[in-house]
Amino acid sequence: MLARSPSALPVAVPGKSPQNLPMHQASYSRVAVSPPQPGSSPNSSAVPSLTSGSYAGSSAGDYDSSNGPASGVDLVELMNDRLGSAVNPLPLDRSLARQAQTSGALNAKQQELLELQALAQRRLKGARANFADGMKAAKEVKRDLDWTQKRVS
Repeated sequence: MLARSPSALPVAVPGKSPQNLPMHQASYSRVAVSPPQPGSSPNSSAVPSLTSGSYAGSSAGDYDSSNGPASGVDLVELMNDRLGSAVNPLPLDRSLARQAQTSGALNAKQQELLELQALAQRRLKGARANFADGMKAAKEVKRDLDWTQKRVS
């Protein structure tokens, strides 16, 4: 195990937004706690010892003070472990996979619609050309019929 330096290590404490706090509470963002020096008495530390008589509900046998109050405890690692075990990532992973599948299907349908729209526009253009040719032929037939009618009468 690595030796820890006796300097204070900051510990992140989640703060509350000021608008949600009651008037009697304060907002804290960081608390610096330094581990006790080897050989120091438990009551001379800035952090109260769990074995001191002033701690409510404690007795001398409740806490093993031989290692010191903060020895070997990495609070960030402890919180990460607890949060990691508290949050189940499987539903989130399933949701992300489903979202990716849905997005892919939506993109494929969008592309298919664009292709069908282009096909419909080409067919409409062809139908308009055929209609114009048909109208031209109908006008020629009408003119020929009129000419023939004049000739016969």
